[in-house]
Amino acid sequence: MNAPNLQAFQDQVSELLLRHRSLLDVLSKNGQSSASVNRAVTKAITECGCIELHATKQSFDAGTDLESARAHAGTHIEGSLCENCREAVSSELGRNLFYMSAMANLLDIQLEDVLNKESKKCSTLGLFNLS
Repeated sequence: MNAPNLQAFQDQVSELLLRHRSLLDVLSKNGQSSASVNRAVTKAITECGCIELHATKQSFDAGTDLESARAHAGTHIEGSLCENCREAVSSELGRNLFYMSAMANLLDIQLEDVLNKESKKCSTLGLFNLS
């Protein structure tokens, strides 16, 4: 069996989504699933302890080149997700992707197109894409 592409997944979501077909329902479920991703990561820190968060100010020297700045910038994460936490976070990310696909379906937006446009924008703008 081939790995599903975005369009195949979007089609599958369209077939499965019965209860929450209203855009308002999908918007609220998308927000709820996003919060669940955040909660699963938080639990990995506060309950399991497999990862730790050590947040500090990100400081950059004005004369530093971009590669050095990228290498210097930290993620604030220490450790790595254990198998259980990785499964929990992955599951919540999957649910989030499901509702994002449902929203795209209701609004007649193809995620493949979104991905291609965003990738092109990232290629064109590089590091200035999200500034």
